[in-house]
Amino acid sequence: MPSPSSSAVAASPLLQAKDLAYAYGDRPVLKKVSLTVYAGEVLALLGPNGTGKSTLLRLLLGLETPASGSVLLRGEPLASLSRRHIAAQIAYVPQNHVCPFPYTVRQIVSMGRYHEAGMFGRSHQDDELIEQHLRRLRIEHLADRPYTQISGGERQLALVCRALVQGATLLLLDEPASALDFGHQARLLTQLRQLADEGYAVVMTTHHPHHARMIAHRALLLKDGVVMGEGKPSMVLSAPTIQSLYDLTVQELAAFSRGMVG
Repeated sequence: MPSPSSSAVAASPLLQAKDLAYAYGDRPVLKKVSLTVYAGEVLALLGPNGTGKSTLLRLLLGLETPASGSVLLRGEPLASLSRRHIAAQIAYVPQNHVCPFPYTVRQIVSMGRYHEAGMFGRSHQDDELIEQHLRRLRIEHLADRPYTQISGGERQLALVCRALVQGATLLLLDEPASALDFGHQARLLTQLRQLADEGYAVVMTTHHPHHARMIAHRALLLKDGVVMGEGKPSMVLSAPTIQSLYDLTVQELAAFSRGMVG
C-alpha cells in the first residue's frame, strides 16, 4: 500500500504520544512509547498479548494517566481537554462491549451523537447520518433488532457504526476484526482504508500481519512494552521480524504460512 500523501505528512499531526510509560502496580507495561498519527492514514499496532496495545489506546484516549510522557491532540495536551472535546475529536471501538439492556442496534449507534445533541436532542440530520452509516456498513437490516441478540461480529460492526456517527475524524479501534467472519472482515477493512482515503486517521490494534499489509500505511510493533519497529508494513513485517515479535520458530511460522495460502 502507498504511504500517506506528502500533503498529509507535511500537515500537523492529529495525535502525538511522546515517551509514554505506564505500569500496573510494580509491573511495567509501556516504556517510553512514542507515535504520531496523521490524517489520511491507517496505523496498525501489532504485538503479542500483554504487550500494552490496549493500554496504549486507553492512554491515547485519556482514559488512563501515563506514569510519564504526554499525549497531544492537535497540539494540545490531552490532559487539559474536556471529555466532550475529546469525544468530538476521537472515537473509540473497544474489543469487547457488554450492554446490560436490550437496546436496538439503531439506539446503540445513535449514542454516538449524544456528545453533540444530548439524549433527547437528535435532529433530522442526525437521524439521516445514522441511517447513512448503517447502510455503509451493511447492517441496516439489524437496526431494529436488540443489540444483545445479534452475533459478536455484528455487535462489532454496530460499534464501528456508532464511532462513525460520532463525527470524530480520528478512530481508535481495538482488534476490530477479531470477531468477524471472513466476509465481514473484508468489508470492515475495506471501509477503514476508504475512511483514511477520505481524510480520517485510523489507529487499530491487530494480531494479523496480513490485515496490516492489506490496509495500513504504517505499522508499529510493540513487544515487552517497547517499540520494536515502525514503518511501512511491507518493510517491517518481514518473516524474521514476525518470528521475533511472536516468539515463533522458523518451522512454526512456515507451517502457519502454508496454512494461510493453502
